[in-house]
Amino acid sequence: MTDLPPRRRPLLLLISTGIRPYRQYLLRSIGSEFRIHLFHTAEPSWEKEFLTGWSVLPSTADGPAMAAAARLLNEQEPIDGVLCWDEARIHATAQVAQALGLRNGDPEVIARLRDKGQTRIALDAAGVSQPRSVPVKDLSEALAAAARVGYPAILKPRGLGASLGVVRVENAQDLRRMFGFTRDTRAPEPVELPERAVLVEECVIGEEISIDAVVRDGRVTPLFIGRKVLGYPPYAEEVGHYVSASDPLLTNPALLAALQHTHTALGFSDGWTHTEFMLTSSGPQVIEVNGRLGGDLIPYLGLLATGIDPGLAAARVACGLPPELTATQDRAAAIRFFYVAEENTEISSVSFETASLPDEVYEVVAVAQPGAVVSPPPKGTAWGRIALAIAVGESAALCATALDAAEAALVISGTVQASTVPDPSLEEV
Repeated sequence: MTDLPPRRRPLLLLISTGIRPYRQYLLRSIGSEFRIHLFHTAEPSWEKEFLTGWSVLPSTADGPAMAAAARLLNEQEPIDGVLCWDEARIHATAQVAQALGLRNGDPEVIARLRDKGQTRIALDAAGVSQPRSVPVKDLSEALAAAARVGYPAILKPRGLGASLGVVRVENAQDLRRMFGFTRDTRAPEPVELPERAVLVEECVIGEEISIDAVVRDGRVTPLFIGRKVLGYPPYAEEVGHYVSASDPLLTNPALLAALQHTHTALGFSDGWTHTEFMLTSSGPQVIEVNGRLGGDLIPYLGLLATGIDPGLAAARVACGLPPELTATQDRAAAIRFFYVAEENTEISSVSFETASLPDEVYEVVAVAQPGAVVSPPPKGTAWGRIALAIAVGESAALCATALDAAEAALVISGTVQASTVPDPSLEEV
């Protein structure tokens, strides 16, 4: 497709973009085969070199309004597909796709994924293995639910991503102390939450993984297995990931069957998904399903490890075209995120002493800009990260060693600022 004249390339409508260090790789790939028209709330900046057009709209979370704008655009030239990788906007994107009669255009299905309470109901009805889960609206309901599912338990917001607000509680005292943290956690973008906005879930034990997959006409094809590294307990902050092209889980019959069964139960038939499982002693259990490309640069790790291009695959599936899913490399890739040590640290500079880094360090990026005030988790969460390092090598072990070296080479300069805002996790509810 790359040899097609520019005007004959498929036209992809992209809803929002995200932070440049985390999403530029996708636009770069997609722009090599597709014309991209961007719906955004501000004039694009770094994105412009990959775009053929853009529309500045009041909101990219208003599905009906975006659908109206998309219809006008479609009248000028037919749109071949609609794509979004922002969790807060995938439901609105489905409304746009529905209005244009394109794939992944079923808002009810996407709502079932966005609302983790609905996800649990659908999977339970289909007999999919998952933790016990109870939606609650207040502390008293949460205490009663935890007595049912047992301790330790997990508190989780129903409609957020990036592990925001997720915390493990060991007993009723912990739950009383932490319930407000989960209940009051908000994403940078507003998310409409149901009355019972908190889930109290059984804490299942094992290794937590993610699977990025493409789905065409209901058939699920897994591409990248992300092995998570969690930090800052009892919170569930994702501080790193490992992806290997030859990961044996890619051919594990029990996991593949659970993945397909999950998508069938949810009614997801076309698009890209990021599904999280806990690998327990009794088999895989579904943690959640996201109707988008994975975050944290996990698909980028997949590209570096396998050669399969996630941007092109997702764009092709959105346009109803067959994706190229054949691996051309057999490597491992990994990422590690870095944080400041103290809350409310004003950044002066972030850098790496690159001269000492081993060859396996593929890329280091300073994310925080001078003047930014950041904190470690739980206050900082994903938006508290100040830098990241990516390693590529023959094995996950070599990648781990390289990331250790990158961490040792990180140089942070900053000043701790005084704060009068209490940490909600330290308050009794």
